[in-house]
Amino acid sequence: MAYIGTGVEYALHCLTWIAGPLERPPSSRDLAEMQGVSPAFLKKIFPKLEKAGIVRSTGGIRGGYQLARASDQISVLDVVDAVEGNKKLFDCQEIRGRCAVFDGNPPEWSTRGVCGIHAVMIRAEKTMREELAKTSLADIVEVVTNKAPTPAFAEQVSDWFSGRQSAREDARLSAMRSGAAPRPGKD
Repeated sequence: MAYIGTGVEYALHCLTWIAGPLERPPSSRDLAEMQGVSPAFLKKIFPKLEKAGIVRSTGGIRGGYQLARASDQISVLDVVDAVEGNKKLFDCQEIRGRCAVFDGNPPEWSTRGVCGIHAVMIRAEKTMREELAKTSLADIVEVVTNKAPTPAFAEQVSDWFSGRQSAREDARLSAMRSGAAPRPGKD
């Protein structure tokens, strides 16, 4: 199992779209469709991002998600910890004390200090977390923006989200005229 799961990857992609120049906050359903993932999957991620103060939701017919703070104030580590929790890279089991030669009674020298393997993992985790902490959502947005062949791509994305939102509003109005109950806004 990967230390950083697909939930983080989808969260970062969603946040990249949200940070873009959209007319209105996108819904989790639209963000899921944009990326070809189940809306139910994203509905598990967004409450974690909201609780961590990364996004906030807006209700109503035009409801969706927007960043709760500037993209340069959201680190990749913030997103990882929000989605995955602040879990350790390595869980040392102190195997060194179970050596068969010790016959169940390890000498003090064998378990003194931090296990050499655990020490390597601690340093690796520290380095990884430092890198994730210094990389912001704005940094990722900049890379994505610079990859697009023309600025028109951002407009295409904005138009796609606007079209989805307009279609949903039209469907709700039609349902209201026919007597069906309207659906809540964020999905």
